[in-house]
Amino acid sequence: MTELVEEKLKLLPDSPGVYIMKDAHGKIIYVGKAVILKNRVRQYFQSGKNHSPKVRAMVSKIEDFETILTGSEVEALILECNLIKKHRPRYNISLKDDKTYPYVKVTLQEDYPRALITRRILKDGARYFGPYTNVGAVHESLRLLRRLFPLRSCKRMDAERPCLEYHIKRCLAPCTGLVDKAEYALMIHEVCLFLEGRTDVVEENLEGQMLAAAENLNFELAARLRDQLRAVRKISEKQNIVTGSGDQDVIGMARSEFGVCVQVFFVRAGKMVGREHFLLSGGEEEDDAAVLTAFIKQYYNQAVFVPREILLPFSLPEQKLLVSWLTQRKDAKVSLECPQRGTKRDIVKMAEGNAAKYLDDEAARLREANARTLGAVEELGRYLQLSKSPMRMECFDISHIQGSETVASMVVFEGGIPKKSDYRRFKIQSTEGKPDDFLSMREVTSRRYGKAEPAEMPDLIIIDGGKGQLSSALEIIRGAGHLMVPVVGLAKQFEYIFTEGASEPVILPRHSQALYLVQRIRDEAHRFAITYHRKLRRKRNMVSILDHVNGIGPKRRQLLWNHFGTITRIKAASVEEMASIAGMTLPSAQAVYNFFAAQQNLLQK
Repeated sequence: MTELVEEKLKLLPDSPGVYIMKDAHGKIIYVGKAVILKNRVRQYFQSGKNHSPKVRAMVSKIEDFETILTGSEVEALILECNLIKKHRPRYNISLKDDKTYPYVKVTLQEDYPRALITRRILKDGARYFGPYTNVGAVHESLRLLRRLFPLRSCKRMDAERPCLEYHIKRCLAPCTGLVDKAEYALMIHEVCLFLEGRTDVVEENLEGQMLAAAENLNFELAARLRDQLRAVRKISEKQNIVTGSGDQDVIGMARSEFGVCVQVFFVRAGKMVGREHFLLSGGEEEDDAAVLTAFIKQYYNQAVFVPREILLPFSLPEQKLLVSWLTQRKDAKVSLECPQRGTKRDIVKMAEGNAAKYLDDEAARLREANARTLGAVEELGRYLQLSKSPMRMECFDISHIQGSETVASMVVFEGGIPKKSDYRRFKIQSTEGKPDDFLSMREVTSRRYGKAEPAEMPDLIIIDGGKGQLSSALEIIRGAGHLMVPVVGLAKQFEYIFTEGASEPVILPRHSQALYLVQRIRDEAHRFAITYHRKLRRKRNMVSILDHVNGIGPKRRQLLWNHFGTITRIKAASVEEMASIAGMTLPSAQAVYNFFAAQQNLLQK
């Protein structure tokens, strides 16, 4: 404990507030709240206190702390939530990546609102629904909304005529004044009700509008409302009734070696309309009550909707305080309940089961990913009888068409995963015009390993080809003094692996992860080489038309290509624009312009 901390401990007040712990660099490492700051902060520095390893590690790094006095414990809780969200201290339990959760935003501040995805909540008069942990689910929700309701999706409101969206009944064309604000606002009200999960109210409103339209002989509007009503009812049938009535959030929590997961079921008007899962970090050494309390604080501090009832798997020490805070946030009574029996208890158990299943699925996914990466690397090392696992592998492939535009690719895998930042591609010079894969392989391996230091060498070099390509590569690699790095050749068919000095290939088991890894490496090298080869061929073909322009040689042809990038842009360029390029002249620019103008005249005739 530093002298500064000792002095500040003596001056702590007997009032509620927030304390902020800092390390030697002034960085905030923990934020907490207290009813009595003096008692709570001093507990951290009591030698006889039985602290957890996490708290002991944190206290050892505390070089200074600050306190902020508040008028009540609820105010302290609000300030604590905001400071944790802002600073994300290392030793606080926190939602993983909670700053990036997406929301659905309905722009009510606009005359004709839109529905869109955002990751920022602003005080701009819009309504926000969320947060969601799966951005794919948000996109799907928006697509569903636009099928059900003809919302405008464009930003412009000054169009001269309706676009295609209007003609296919996907928009009411407010940009051209074809719908009045009152009718559009009524639809937006239905959209908000739908996003809240109140499909029964939406059904009732749509049915009333449909009947009114039919009575007024507006059968086209009545038919559209009928189709919307059918779609909403179809969705509503998929929602299970789980409780009697009202709005609820049902929270379940589970732990595993993977971490802590909290599952939230959203019940609106007695129907379960959705769910989200959240992962928490920093709660491994905390008890369940502390983790769940931290989740409730952080989640409802950023949630745009707080229900009247929240069901918990167990009671919390700060439950009364949380109720006061949530009631203040909602401006209406909120209850936190821990049901012991009945339907409510059943759905809490369901939420806990879903949280546990998510963790099990993630653990299985990690095991599968490990088997496909590090496990496959170790397996390949055993099959090839290498002295160590090939953590870094470099694979080469040659690509050409009858010797023209010959290129080579080098792809890199580290730990069984592509490392694209280390990929390289080579334009082969030694075999231009005549196909010779062996000579091409000598050139590319010479350029890569000819002057390489031992520390720059990979654990395994893979040559895409048979014994001939392998021999060509070995001649260069061993000649450069790299005697220990293993080099193998991968046959084009059956993935037979030829090794140095062996007459028979190594045949990997058909369904082994090692074989799948080798196939991925070979396919990636082939893809990278083909992509580069196509780029060069396309570039050559696109500039070849300029060969027919008098006064345009290889240098000026290349200048035009470098400046414009495509033949289309060259055709569209003016004489002055081409002449302004360094290396071009006015006569040569005029010649290019006249050439394409003459071609255009011939096409028009």
